[in-house]
Amino acid sequence: MAEENQSTTYEFLLLGFSDLRVLQGPLFWLVLLVYMITLLGNTLIIFLTQTSPVLHSPMYFFLRHLSMVELLYTTDIVPRVLADLTSSHPQAISFRSCAAQMYFFIFLGISECCLLTAMAYDRYAAICKPLHYSTLMNHRACVAMVGTSWIMGIITATTHSSLIFTLPFPSRPTIPHFLCDILPVLRLASAGKHRSEISVMTATVVFIMIPFSLIVTSYARILGAILAIASSKSRRKVFSTCSSHLLVVFLFFGTASITYIRPRADSSITTDRILSLFYTVVTPMLNPIIYTLRNKEVIGAIKHIRR
Repeated sequence: MAEENQSTTYEFLLLGFSDLRVLQGPLFWLVLLVYMITLLGNTLIIFLTQTSPVLHSPMYFFLRHLSMVELLYTTDIVPRVLADLTSSHPQAISFRSCAAQMYFFIFLGISECCLLTAMAYDRYAAICKPLHYSTLMNHRACVAMVGTSWIMGIITATTHSSLIFTLPFPSRPTIPHFLCDILPVLRLASAGKHRSEISVMTATVVFIMIPFSLIVTSYARILGAILAIASSKSRRKVFSTCSSHLLVVFLFFGTASITYIRPRADSSITTDRILSLFYTVVTPMLNPIIYTLRNKEVIGAIKHIRR
């Protein structure tokens, strides 16, 4: 009981960018601008896919949920980053607030992994199994895929948060990061790190490499189907329906893999923060831009609203 009471009074110190004071001002305005664009872009996609009859298809159903994830994901992180950028000293964050931030960070990140995999399967079914598409991707199947994505996020977040935050920590430890990410917090624990690091790496393999492998497999089959098309114009048209998703997959899995799978000896505090800033702040802004600028149906829905 004494240990439990002690754990609830812990405070962590987030280093943020307090050691890079010259960059704090520019970073504040840059992060604020990116956050506003992220909110507007993802809200627009949610609105369009909900209200436009042209966008009532499985692909846009998944895209709507992806935008919901991005909104929640950035809101979990960016407001505190902006607050920390106004201070030249590491900022305190309570034990419970840190645990909550990590929980939603893992929950939403894993949900996004699964949603991107579901979207790849949707493209595979549309291109490789066109005659069976309406059966394979009926509304019930789509709801099941989305529900599974959210549930997998909840299970993983609950497991990892419980495992990490039951470990003993030193008094007021400093997290060399701008958020309560898994590995920086885990490395501060004074015991049980080996077991927890094994668990984290297992989850990384399961929820990054396996979804990524399924996506690669889907697109390998899609590529085979595209190459079998005789007309080059038809090949370009079919490939254009996948290019936006491919780019989003590359941005998400690329930065996540570099951050969590590269050897610890090759990492540095500054590099880790820059990579994390990219995939937590910049990538959620790029997703709606990519899907809007490269999608004629979305552009058409926007023009219809303006009329």
